Amino acid sequence: MNTEFQRIVEFRRSNRGFDPKVAVPDEVIKISLERAILSPNSSNMQLWEFYWLSTPEAIEAMTPICLNQRAASTAKQMVVFVTRKDKWKSRALWNLNLIKQNIVGKPDKGQEKSLNYYGKIMPFVYANDPFGILTFARKVMSFFMGLSKPFFRLGGSASQRITAHKSCALAAQTFMLSIAAEGFHTCPMEGFDELRLKRYLKLPKGAEINMVISVGMGTEAGVWGKRNRLAFDEVVFKQ
Repeated sequence: MNTEFQRIVEFRRSNRGFDPKVAVPDEVIKISLERAILSPNSSNMQLWEFYWLSTPEAIEAMTPICLNQRAASTAKQMVVFVTRKDKWKSRALWNLNLIKQNIVGKPDKGQEKSLNYYGKIMPFVYANDPFGILTFARKVMSFFMGLSKPFFRLGGSASQRITAHKSCALAAQTFMLSIAAEGFHTCPMEGFDELRLKRYLKLPKGAEINMVISVGMGTEAGVWGKRNRLAFDEVVFKQ
């Protein structure tokens, strides 16, 4: 067993009160965001953005938006994890161009599949129209293709949003584990005014807030009791 990783996982607690005397170096946030960017995500579309708030003025502005939680008011740094499903076209094109750059002469079978994946499949998976025709087409195709074999069940905007949020949450967890590895603490917050936060960050309509994570040196008072979890056998089912 990797005891160092075990120590990091056990060290990471949601701390709701940070030491006002201890600063969090920018280098800690930067390396943790770099690690977060390496997180697994659906089809390497990377439909995320991370907004790093580091100044006292930004923390002060964020505190009421985060409903005056102590995890916000005592934070030394904050990162807002944002999903950008609306950027699927540019992210698919980015992947497509990477593939094209590596093609010398005629593309091989793997490259042809990748070109088709980002050039045709991703547009079909993510595109939407005002009348829901594409959503209907995806659902019909999934139904009939799934009759004879396992098939990925395509849907509409709701399923696309879920995919983007799952990927973004993976990045957020990587970020929190990285912060823990550097000896600091975090608190992921879902209690915030999303409308005001989007206005503060000047986000477009298509962006959504996944979570806000505050960072600092945690205090004993910031940990609200023992970390209780359900028994292993209640949540793990081995086959």
